[in-house]
Amino acid sequence: MPEHHLNPDMHLDYKEFVRYNRHVMTNGIGEEGQLAIKSSHVLIIGLGGLGCPASQYLTASGVGTITLIDHDIIESSNLQRQVLFTEQDIGEQKVDIAQLRLQSLNPLIKVNGITKSILNINLSELLNDVDVVLDCTDNATTRHFINATCVKNKVKLVSASAIQSQGQLISFDFASPDSPCYQCVFPSADNQDLNCSTSGVFSPVLGVLGSLQATEALRLILGKTNNLNTLSLFDAWGMAFKRFAVTKDPKCICCH
Repeated sequence: MPEHHLNPDMHLDYKEFVRYNRHVMTNGIGEEGQLAIKSSHVLIIGLGGLGCPASQYLTASGVGTITLIDHDIIESSNLQRQVLFTEQDIGEQKVDIAQLRLQSLNPLIKVNGITKSILNINLSELLNDVDVVLDCTDNATTRHFINATCVKNKVKLVSASAIQSQGQLISFDFASPDSPCYQCVFPSADNQDLNCSTSGVFSPVLGVLGSLQATEALRLILGKTNNLNTLSLFDAWGMAFKRFAVTKDPKCICCH
């Protein structure tokens, strides 16, 4: 059951009902679930290999408001995995191109864009109106900053990363006082230079993890919380998943 308190007079109009009909027909969603998705606001930080597929699925799924944050421009080396962009986009701001493409994909929703580093905006203020944050960044320092801000503001966080042929996914609901956080699992920001640019990555792994981030964000919007606090690891060469339950670290300086 979605946790949004929906206006009882709210409904899908004809255009929305036709567009999202396959969701309305799906057990666990229905019209009420689609209305919850329509009423939600998702913040996507990073428009690289994770943010591109995640943003496309959330846009297509009808998330009412999506805000994109990234300060980078598009480079040729991005095109191997960042599927929103084309050769003609090289040199353009990622947010500008992504906002244009996503709004074209679904004109029924609102797509906002911020072309600044996450470290140079008032993230806490922005989170006042956000239901779920997707951390699609590629370095540990930024992930720890996003985690700490989400903890402070009690906002749901879905974090993913990928390198070489492996990826990982974890989500938290910081409204719960018993929730662990990203720093409980990864207490140090060391090895922050290990990312796609320095170590390489098998491009479809990012598609898998980005799609899982979108899936988890929608599940949380729909009130499905059974995957919280679970670290999922994906190995492309073995085509295998492993899952580990995560608990709160009593010594964590971030969430205590």
